[in-house]
Amino acid sequence: MPKITYIESNGTEHVVEARNGMSVMEAAIENLIPGIEAECGGALACATCHVYVDQAWLEKTGEVTPVEQDMLDFAYEMKPESRLSCQILMRDDLDGLVVRIPERQA
Repeated sequence: MPKITYIESNGTEHVVEARNGMSVMEAAIENLIPGIEAECGGALACATCHVYVDQAWLEKTGEVTPVEQDMLDFAYEMKPESRLSCQILMRDDLDGLVVRIPERQA
């Protein structure tokens, strides 16, 4: 199973395994990662699973869709590497993915 490293805003790291097809948000919730609230449960109706994708992984995680971009407009301190973790689905070639969690969610 591919691994994801979540880095909290205070620098604390959490490394978890995720099944292929599972979203980065689902893996965070399943593993009780602090800072990922996921209020809409992955329905792309909020921005409370906002993460910053490490620069090395931006291209592999894919393009932001227009709907995701609309939701990111509500995110706290949006950056070019901002993504909604519910929209990144894990697969073998994302093994080692690194995401940073903002100080707070919108």
